[in-house]
Amino acid sequence: MKLLVTGGAGFIGTNFIRHIRQEHPDWQMTNLDKLTYAGNLENLKEIQDQPGYRFVKGDIADRKIVDALLSGEYFAANSLRPNTRDLRPSIVVNFAAESHVDRSILDASPFIETNVKGTQVLLEGAKKHGVQRFIQVSTDEVYGSIDRGRFTEESTLSPSSPYSASKAAADLLCLAYFKTHHLPVVITRCTNNLGPYQFPEKLIPLAITNALEDKPIPIYGDGLNVRDWIFVDDHCKALDVVIQKGKPGEVYNVGGGNEKTNLDIIRKLLELLNKPQSLMQFVTDRPAHDRRYALDCARISTELGWKPAYSFEKALSATVDWYLKNEPWWRSIKSGEYARYYEEMYLKR
Repeated sequence: MKLLVTGGAGFIGTNFIRHIRQEHPDWQMTNLDKLTYAGNLENLKEIQDQPGYRFVKGDIADRKIVDALLSGEYFAANSLRPNTRDLRPSIVVNFAAESHVDRSILDASPFIETNVKGTQVLLEGAKKHGVQRFIQVSTDEVYGSIDRGRFTEESTLSPSSPYSASKAAADLLCLAYFKTHHLPVVITRCTNNLGPYQFPEKLIPLAITNALEDKPIPIYGDGLNVRDWIFVDDHCKALDVVIQKGKPGEVYNVGGGNEKTNLDIIRKLLELLNKPQSLMQFVTDRPAHDRRYALDCARISTELGWKPAYSFEKALSATVDWYLKNEPWWRSIKSGEYARYYEEMYLKR
């Protein structure tokens, strides 16, 4: 297997690359990442010099670099091997995305550029160079909110935020390339992830790190918005299965079966960290804040044989333990520019 992994220096991409190196050490991977604020090469420092792994700094919306990578010419220029086909990726796994809803509300432009245009550039390159499998890593947020029941893969897309709208647009482009050009695209739509290396603007790492610093933990509205949570390792295993057994043109919902309110999660984290509940600070709700997400994941379970291994309690405990053991990692991130962003986004609301 030869993989082009886009956005591999981000949270889920990092964990996916680590998973593949452990489970399939003979697979070759090229990691294309723009290294925006949420991309961090420190996440992969133990892997960076291993045979079969390459990092390339670049933008998925850059047609020139995408074409060079998918043709094999990017590395052939500095290789003694004359056959560039030996270097061509056979599989694309697209993690690259602007993903923070709050940032999309402030400015949707980067989300359209990366999530929509970038995906189209990758699709066109994959079509041109005969990629055997294109995995689009999407989100449950494309379905919008649901009061009762669960979304299936056939449910209508009804995104609420500029972020989720951009991801829905990318999904539709992928399906159009399958129908029009027979490009072997597979889409996964996953619920909220937790685990190591998550940038501390998202709920759980923000709550953990703020609690450790005895800082207020912002909670939108009444804190009763419900999300389903999955440990990132389980998500990576699902993607591994989809790469090997997923059906082209298909969509697979991926969830952990752990519906929790934001308030429940913060209370549990404070309990685990032995911190006072008074650190919770309710702030003005996010515009168009979806109330509940829930997925029916029967398809990936029955057709591909995947099920999550981690309970929410086990996943949360492992996540807290990782942040406790890796304080220098998150402290370096929460200094400087991000500290100013956090103050503007949350504390002044």
